Amino acid sequence: MEVTREDVLRCAKLTSLRLSEAEIEPMRLAMTQMLSHAESLDALSLDAVAPTTHGLNLLLPRREDEVVDCFTQAQALANAPEQDQGYFVVPKVL
Repeated sequence: MEVTREDVLRCAKLTSLRLSEAEIEPMRLAMTQMLSHAESLDALSLDAVAPTTHGLNLLLPRREDEVVDCFTQAQALANAPEQDQGYFVVPKVL
């Protein structure tokens, strides 16, 4: 697929990129090369390949959940820069 100068400028606008005149042509060539490579993948026969969600068949290690001792409220709040009535005080977001 051949990428035009207008395609590059449109993509730059959509991505809020400012391209100088000297950067447009190298970007056009790079985009053309990437899309050509992607098109070449269409020639591959994938009929014998099973669909997958991951490239490797890995099993994640699992362990049983265990109840363990944890911090008390006082210990958890001990290093808090600011606390109020047993809660962490954080800046308002909304």
